[in-house]
Amino acid sequence: MASLGVNIDHIATVRQARRTVEPDPVSYVLLAELGGADGITVHLREDRRHIQDRDVELLRQTVRSRLNLEMAATAEMAAVALRLRPDMVTLVPEKREEVTTEGGLDVAGQGAALADLVGRLQQEGIGVSLFVDPVAQQLEASQASGARWVELHTGAYADAAWSEQPRELARLCEASFIARSLGLRLNAGHGLNYQNVEPVAGIEGMEELNIGHSIVARALAVGLSQAVREMKALVQNPRRDPLFGSLQP
Repeated sequence: MASLGVNIDHIATVRQARRTVEPDPVSYVLLAELGGADGITVHLREDRRHIQDRDVELLRQTVRSRLNLEMAATAEMAAVALRLRPDMVTLVPEKREEVTTEGGLDVAGQGAALADLVGRLQQEGIGVSLFVDPVAQQLEASQASGARWVELHTGAYADAAWSEQPRELARLCEASFIARSLGLRLNAGHGLNYQNVEPVAGIEGMEELNIGHSIVARALAVGLSQAVREMKALVQNPRRDPLFGSLQP
């Protein structure tokens, strides 16, 4: 049964649109946890477009579930993580011009430098996950880096036309099998919503789904606690849709 990590970046996006003090993402964490969030995820981007350093510092003190810090693999971000010691760090790629993360981390192309960062974080007791595309080469490189988790990038599945979703789901299932055979623990996220989450939640070995935009959007209508409660019900009790067939690789 997968758990649910709630990404609160887009609460901060609303605040930063006016460069004001509200809504304060820190104050919404309690509502997310009351709704059943198993963890809170934030992405401290290098350009600070939404989550700010102050947010992460306060979240480290107030999150009662677990705090997952998404960040680029840079010296600046490593220093932040080593100072604040979140429960988990998820290393992701960043481009200043992108609206949101466009793909997985090129673990295979970063080699020793990435392995060094993974080692430093894990030595300090911080779990490390690598956000990667569902590609065997990247999964093998993730294992070689020493990381214990991977988070599969589900963007291609989420963006696919209805007729193409089964093929993209099959890629995720195959990747999950490869990851588990390599001894990696398995998370997933990006673009998941109330309509497409269940098949991914049902993949064998899936431990956690990180979901943000869809939950925050739903919260505008029903409130954050209820939006989290509805998503968690789908994540923990996914229906087996005949369209997708077996969720085994």
